[in-house]
Amino acid sequence: MTAPATITVFTRHSPGGATGDGLRRLAELASAAGVALRVPPEELDKHDVPALPGVELGADPDGPTDLVVALGGDGTILSAMRRFAGRDVPVFAINFGAIGFLSTVERDDLDGAIARALRGEFDVLGLPALEVATSSGPQLAVNDVSFHRRPDLRVAALSYAVKGEQIGEVRCDGLVIATPAGSTGYNLANGGPVMAWGVEGYVVSFIAPHTLSARALVVAPDDILQVVNKSPDEPVDVTTDGRTVCTLAPREQVEVRFCHDMAQLAQIAGASFYHRLRDKFGKLAR
Repeated sequence: MTAPATITVFTRHSPGGATGDGLRRLAELASAAGVALRVPPEELDKHDVPALPGVELGADPDGPTDLVVALGGDGTILSAMRRFAGRDVPVFAINFGAIGFLSTVERDDLDGAIARALRGEFDVLGLPALEVATSSGPQLAVNDVSFHRRPDLRVAALSYAVKGEQIGEVRCDGLVIATPAGSTGYNLANGGPVMAWGVEGYVVSFIAPHTLSARALVVAPDDILQVVNKSPDEPVDVTTDGRTVCTLAPREQVEVRFCHDMAQLAQIAGASFYHRLRDKFGKLAR
């Protein structure tokens, strides 16, 4: 990757002092390197950012940029990747979260990590996404699309079909559709399979199914999945990457499709998915 001329920065939703320090250090190093740093208004509401040469305060968060630097955990990283999906803008993520499975580097060597980003010393990995066609328009998910019964209502009755062929109908608390990148999240908690990055396809798994026969299903990348709320009177909520985006009314159907290489994630040269899996999930067991 060539060195970026322009960087846009995003930080975690509820930042601590360390995140603000990281943003200020990024501003200092970018200014010294002659790289333009764009700081959106939402970041100025959270942090005191110095007015340095080349630092654009209050920049349009969706404006043109060569690189995004995300200072946060997976939620921050996912938000940045969705924002720039389909625009060939890599996200270089410095982990300021608990696990940061998608992060490029850890914050232990903040100056070294920023230097890598400023010099363009990273590879770019294209990650797929899922598009769900909702009544309010298409919604994108880099990790997963999920369907949830409401806490005060009865269990959901969800049917699912691939290419028009109904696979089954399950009474459950919900259903999760995950990309390979998202397969280590909600899907894994459901007992679904981990899919290595680079695998073509997506997985469907169930949240607390009320049957012994419900099993996870890996769907081919070009096959469209239909999900129907079979309940005559109980709505279910639909989320993308943990954000509620719409309600699936009784008897309503939505379609979910796989989108190739929609998001761009910066990776250190030689980084391995399997090393990441062992390292990140090993932390949880300590």
